Amino acid sequence: MTTLAHTATPFEAALDQGAVSALLVGMARRVAIWERRARTRRALSRLDAAMLRDLGLDPMTAQAEAARPFWKG
Repeated sequence: MTTLAHTATPFEAALDQGAVSALLVGMARRVAIWERRARTRRALSRLDAAMLRDLGLDPMTAQAEAARPFWKG
């Protein structure tokens, strides 16, 4: 009786090489970046004109940045 040797698919080979761990770490980093962007954009939207001037920003620029979705860099 002959048996066919099992050849790992590229996906299975990647799993064997720790790609799942790398993928999860990458996803966690991405979520952390998104969370930081959302938090800082919310804070930016609460600053008054004097505070924005201290940062060197005009209100229109700050408003445009604060309105951007968190997933856009």
